[in-house]
Formats: sequence, structure tokens, C-alpha cells
Amino acid sequence: MQQRTASLTQSRLLADLGVCAGIAVATTLSAQVSVGWPIPTTLETFAVLGSAALFGARRGVGGQLLYLAMGAVGLPVFADWTGGISVLTNPTAHPSGGFLYGFVLGAFVTGVICDRYGRSFYVSVPAMLLASVAVYLPGLIWLGQAIPGLRWTGAGATVLHYGLWPFVFGDLAKILAAAAIVDPSAPWGRLTERLRMI
Repeated sequence: MQQRTASLTQSRLLADLGVCAGIAVATTLSAQVSVGWPIPTTLETFAVLGSAALFGARRGVGGQLLYLAMGAVGLPVFADWTGGISVLTNPTAHPSGGFLYGFVLGAFVTGVICDRYGRSFYVSVPAMLLASVAVYLPGLIWLGQAIPGLRWTGAGATVLHYGLWPFVFGDLAKILAAAAIVDPSAPWGRLTERLRMI
């Protein structure tokens, strides 16, 4: 009996590690769809929030921690194939580093809500919207430190101008796309089926 329990535990651990590795790879690949500066527009939030909604908080956070660890040791997993500990420790050199920490928080928020209340689009969309706040909060604070003299609000260039407003509609689209994958019964989730019928 104990041997069977140990075997099941080991199998579950291996499955969890495999999912976490898959999430880290998906985040890496989505980071390479990158346009813009100082904060690039990427598909990372699609991978981060979608995987946490699909696989839960434990695996979602584990995948993001693995992603950060891979980048910290120098693997080129971050946007534009960058890596190294300085991305995570030097705001001046890497203005988008705070968003990487936000991915862990966003995965946690999305995963906890979906684990508790289910994965329907009625749950996953609000969960991912709330998780976006968790992603943006450390990202915007980091960006404010990265560019000296950058104000939070007002006329001209601001933290919100560089780090929030350009991404709002894109993030909404990524959230809706991720929700359609997590719950194909979402009103927009059967779009591919409808397109095939035409």
C-alpha cells in the first residue's frame, strides 16, 4: 500500500514538474513576440494568465518561478531573447523587469480564483482582469524607478503613458483569447468552429 502511494505521489510530482516546465517554455516563446520600448508588447500575459487559469495556482506559479529562475541564471528566455540576473535586479538597465515579478503574482491570483470558483469564462475573465492589476502593480513601480524623473500622471511622458495605457486593449484581447481556450463554451470560444463552417 505504501509503495503504491509513493508511486502515485512520484507520478503526480513528475506530472506537476512537466506542466511547470511546459508553462515556462510557453512563457518563453510568447515573450519573443515582442514589439516596442521601454516596455515591449508581448504575448506573455496570454501564457501567464491562461496557463494559471487552466492548470491552477500551484502549477501556474511554479511555471513562472521556473521561468524567472531560467532567466536569472542567464538563459535567454525573456523578451527579445535576453536573460541574466540584471534583468531582475537592475531597473535602469531593464525597465520591464518588474512585470516579470508581476507574472508570479498574476498567476497566483488567476489560479486561486479559478481553483476555487471554476474555469468557466464567467470566472476566468474576471480572475484574469484582477490578475492584470497584480501584474501591473510591480511593473509600474519598477518602471517608475527605471526612468529617473518620470512622473506618474500629468501631461507628457508618464509612468502610465509608458507602462499601462498602450497595453490595455491588447491585454483585454489576450484575456478573452485565453478564456476561450480555458472554456471553449465562452461566447467567443467557438469562433474557430464558426469560421470553418463558412
